[in-house]
Amino acid sequence: MTFYSQPSKPLWSSLILIAPFFLWGTAMVAMKGVMPDTNPLFVASIRLIPAGLLVLLVAQALGRPQPQTWQGWAWIGLFALVDASLFQGFLAEGLARTGAGLGSVIIDSQPIAVALLSRWLFHEVIGFWGWLGLGVGIMGISLIGLPDEWFYQLWQLQALQISWSWQGLFQSGEALMLLASLSMAVGTVLIPFISRRVDPVVATGWHMILGGLPLLGLSLLTESQSWQGIHIAGWFNLAYATVFGSALAYGIFFWLAAKGNLTSLSALTFLTPVFALGFGNLVLAEVLSSLQWLGVGLTLVSIYLINQREFLKTRFSAWQNVGHPVTKP
Repeated sequence: MTFYSQPSKPLWSSLILIAPFFLWGTAMVAMKGVMPDTNPLFVASIRLIPAGLLVLLVAQALGRPQPQTWQGWAWIGLFALVDASLFQGFLAEGLARTGAGLGSVIIDSQPIAVALLSRWLFHEVIGFWGWLGLGVGIMGISLIGLPDEWFYQLWQLQALQISWSWQGLFQSGEALMLLASLSMAVGTVLIPFISRRVDPVVATGWHMILGGLPLLGLSLLTESQSWQGIHIAGWFNLAYATVFGSALAYGIFFWLAAKGNLTSLSALTFLTPVFALGFGNLVLAEVLSSLQWLGVGLTLVSIYLINQREFLKTRFSAWQNVGHPVTKP
């Protein structure tokens, strides 16, 4: 199964395919910018509920059918719990407690979990080239997000001087980002089951609203002065994260997930920190180190390996047959 449903328009297909990851990467920068002026659960709920309403309005305008059975609503409820409440809650709390680089490495490792779950549930063939690509991708995002000093210490065979400990893991945010990554992975593999019973665009809208309401309730109960300190620029950041980083990005991503190979689609998540770094460099004048540029290159290589794994397998098999021709009995 392929994501390119319109072969005559490969450019538009490619742009649509990478759009969610560009929007997520830039939305991470926008969320990080407003986080010092507000509270994490408030940001998570504001990112979800208005976006869900917007998606449902678009679905209504397009004539998309609403859920008709209790089974459909049950799947949406499960989807809302896993991919909205848990994922966005863990993401916002983790983003407030850890560095953006380390956090992005942890959360963007979820293609590994998606690949394993898809192999188990849907018998997707990953193969040598796919696993190689996943490994290269993990190396790439590690070079992008982890401190350069760690790799220099490894090169010099020194003990890593890591600033966090297992005892303070939840306070530092790394475990929260890992839980967010696993929540997103489970939510991604739920999409094929949901799309059999509910329109995926409608399910996206409802899961945002239903998943955002508990986060808003928790914010009202446990957080104070969530909006008083937000300036005009901060509201623009929230609006971008809501409209583009949630409504548009999730609508496209889950529409694609309902149509194609989950391992290949999820592997493009490796692009998210690349876009985040590029956006930070372009707008905030942040400078990439040589190791980060190497990580960007490895990330692009990994995406090629994963999405072209069947082609590479065929070409490699043909090359082997040329070097070792099979003699007929």
